[in-house]
Amino acid sequence: MTGEPLRIGLVVPSGGPEADYYRFEEQCRGAARIYMTISRVGGEFGKDHDLEALRETGRIDWIVEAAERIKPFRPDVVEWACTSGSFILGRAYAEKQAAALSAAMEVPAGSTSLAFAAAAAGMKLAKVSVLATYPEPAARAFEAFLGEFGIEVVSLEWLDAPSGWDACKFEEDFIREHARRALAPEAQALLIPDTALPSLHFVAAMEKDLGRPVLTANAVTLWDAQRLAGSFVSLPGFGSLLAGATAAR
Repeated sequence: MTGEPLRIGLVVPSGGPEADYYRFEEQCRGAARIYMTISRVGGEFGKDHDLEALRETGRIDWIVEAAERIKPFRPDVVEWACTSGSFILGRAYAEKQAAALSAAMEVPAGSTSLAFAAAAAGMKLAKVSVLATYPEPAARAFEAFLGEFGIEVVSLEWLDAPSGWDACKFEEDFIREHARRALAPEAQALLIPDTALPSLHFVAAMEKDLGRPVLTANAVTLWDAQRLAGSFVSLPGFGSLLAGATAAR
């Protein structure tokens, strides 16, 4: 891929993350291009963070159906860019989602939840705090998912957003205030799941404020896409992970 931009395909379940992906693409200055496609969302509108809705959102046939719409653009890598729709049925199912995407698109594939685990492994994180936008049941499901990778959640806070459409409206100051409360002294990093929450514009400032790495859903997704493709661009200003705190390759 020398001389050619990395072509990143993103299967997105709903609105919210667009600003992060555009920021990333602009900062890459031609080194990467984003191709987004929208997947179906389960459950009643406005309640897509309910557990049953998340199980439906994570349907493999829906994810693959959406991904195939960007196949003509020849992505080098594809990510199921949804945290809750990838952790909701556990590690084995998340790995099945990624394998099905890879088989359908004939390129490496991953998901946001698997990206959180890979980033934590790369940064050698064993104990983390989690600030989840979700209601408690979904937040607990993310905690259990991390546990399958040997990652201990030493403190967990949830913000009760019933849907991604609600989560994307959270203001930076609100998130930073709750992040200070959520971060336990023994935690090596703070994890903030939910791709609906735009985060790249405040991650660096939050890390400075907290004195520890902050891994957000869109940051780990974009990092993981580069890791899987074997092509990494260091991007200062978007937090330590995307700046190169751990090798993407």
